[in-house]
Amino acid sequence: MTIEEHPLKPFLPPSGRILFLGSFPPPQARWSMPFFYPNWINDFWRIQGLIHYGDKTYFEMEGEKRFCMDRIVEFCATQGIALYDTARRVRRLRDNADDNFLEIVEGTDVEALLAEMPACTTVVTTGGKASEELCSYLQQRGITTRVPKVGESTTFHLSALDRTITWWRMPSSSRAYPMKIEKKADHYKVVFGM
Repeated sequence: MTIEEHPLKPFLPPSGRILFLGSFPPPQARWSMPFFYPNWINDFWRIQGLIHYGDKTYFEMEGEKRFCMDRIVEFCATQGIALYDTARRVRRLRDNADDNFLEIVEGTDVEALLAEMPACTTVVTTGGKASEELCSYLQQRGITTRVPKVGESTTFHLSALDRTITWWRMPSSSRAYPMKIEKKADHYKVVFGM
């Protein structure tokens, strides 16, 4: 079975203060842009539009089924939002984007990502698979923690960086996750202190 390498470089703005971690991008045939959360039917960017602009279509290209990557990149850089995933290499057990059929072959070195952003003290996992993988990563480094409940947080300390991180677990932005977009946005607001 084919092993996929992560197709994107981490987006780590120097002013990054919040690191969002998903699991792994969907197959490229489902992308509407070459950036994070590219699937048109994933609501991550609609959630951000609701939270920050009161408009879930803010990051959409009018009349097209794609997101405006330039607007998204500018927004993330301005807001100090960094993006990557908890998996660097995976096997898809089925040819889809379902995390239930995603085998992580190699996880991401989250500490290395955080080392690139000295102002980052918040990590957000966007779904169950990403949360479980981050918890496993931390436990392998001797950090005792648990996966927070959806919409809740915990903290952990990274000795090498001498930094305490707040870890929020958010509901998946996938439409397969059974929660209305407005309710998801309410959960995500807490990450931004709203």
